[in-house]
Amino acid sequence: MPRLHTTRLATVAAGLLLLGGLAVTVARPQEPDEMRTETVLTICHVQAGKEKAFEDVLARTWAIYQREHLVEAQPHVLVQGTELDGKPFFAEVFTWVSHRAPDHAPPSVQAVWKEMQSLCEARQGRPGIDFSEVSIIAPKP
Repeated sequence: MPRLHTTRLATVAAGLLLLGGLAVTVARPQEPDEMRTETVLTICHVQAGKEKAFEDVLARTWAIYQREHLVEAQPHVLVQGTELDGKPFFAEVFTWVSHRAPDHAPPSVQAVWKEMQSLCEARQGRPGIDFSEVSIIAPKP
């Protein structure tokens, strides 16, 4: 089975950033590391046929994140695509207000994460939902 190659992930990440017209997230030097913002790229390997249900859960998840003041309003870019083997994936870029935010998620967030996970599947040794911390690079003028 073909897998989503690193170069394809890099292409997805670059596309997300360009689509969102994103700026560089700058941490304040005086903040402890755990209080600095954390930008993530999330790849969700959604089970075939579950795309609409997953999209609905993602919309509710974003609303909960905002209501709980866990994320920055921007950047937030969400795209859907198909892996080389024809299976669907969603990719999302957003910024937690701190490195601590996802580690100390309230029960409302933990519940929706379980729902998200139930709609995803592990692929090629990767988890159903795969998180990577990333840095946003502003386009050069």
